[in-house]
Amino acid sequence: MLQVGVNGYGTIGKRVADAIVTQPDMELTGVAKTSPNYEAQIAVERNYPLYAAIPEKKDQFAAAGIEIAGEVEELVEQSDIMVDTTPSGIGAQNKELYEAHDTPALYQGGEDADVAETSFVARANYEEVAESGAEHVRVVSCNTTGLSRLTAPIREEYGIEKVRATLVRRGGDPGQTGRGPINDTIPDPVTIPSHHGPDVNTIFPDLDIDTLGMKVPATLMHTHSINMTLESEADAEEVRELLEDESRLFVLSEYLEIDGAGKLKEFAMDAGRPRGDWWENCIWGESITVEGRDLYLFQAIHQESDVVPENIDAIRAVTGLADYEESVATTNETLGIDGRLGHTDRPDREPQPISR
Repeated sequence: MLQVGVNGYGTIGKRVADAIVTQPDMELTGVAKTSPNYEAQIAVERNYPLYAAIPEKKDQFAAAGIEIAGEVEELVEQSDIMVDTTPSGIGAQNKELYEAHDTPALYQGGEDADVAETSFVARANYEEVAESGAEHVRVVSCNTTGLSRLTAPIREEYGIEKVRATLVRRGGDPGQTGRGPINDTIPDPVTIPSHHGPDVNTIFPDLDIDTLGMKVPATLMHTHSINMTLESEADAEEVRELLEDESRLFVLSEYLEIDGAGKLKEFAMDAGRPRGDWWENCIWGESITVEGRDLYLFQAIHQESDVVPENIDAIRAVTGLADYEESVATTNETLGIDGRLGHTDRPDREPQPISR
């Protein structure tokens, strides 16, 4: 059983930890936290061994009545691989600790690409990363993950001459009260491209992609407006069927009457998704349009959760636990990404299982 430690138990870390404990080939060694807040309390209630991420602050846990298992260095020593989900920039600082103990590590998209030997999106380069022998791997950001997942099957089927994406980004996560209240809509950044295009190029180095970013006063999800110029002509219905066959792309049918992120989150909660999470890209089927070789669509990306399955798959790719198809199938099954919600709602088509 692979021993996996998680350094950082916030928005991403707690979701990754919950995902690890559902895997048949992994065991959660523990989680590291900087302070004894409500998330630390939940970790203890879930019987996750809790470690002090900052040794000098461990007395704060005792003062709060929260028992810890030790300091973060002990967690690293006991783990076969670390998943670093600390805030942007902290992961790069932690790299020295992981290297000192010869412990492979995953980093998140908030880190600069050069923190790791390679970037990772399961649908795009799982086998390449697995065969590289890389021990320090960066799981790219939520938006880059979403763009790469969408790009991969379209590129394989039709070829892509150019991608143009406008990202309308949430101002903060629901719990990030320090980012609000806000009342504005701003270019973010005002220069072109935004960092997302160059980040996609860490996955697809030869892809011609331009991205623009905007930030809006919302917390639920990001929304992407996509235009791809394909190398060959396509039919909108064929593209829709292609995307529906991808387990981590959820194509929304018109009859669901989902017109935005609010209803998407409500749908996820009604469907029993933990925390109302969407691990998949959510693509409005009605938006899929082809004019000549130009493909257009809208998709929504849940910034809190779409990288969770990628982290689980990256663990297997780095440690050699499984090949691509086995890992994705296991991750999807354990998380409940069954591929059916988006397929059973069209009266002219039979329900389709996910492609494994």
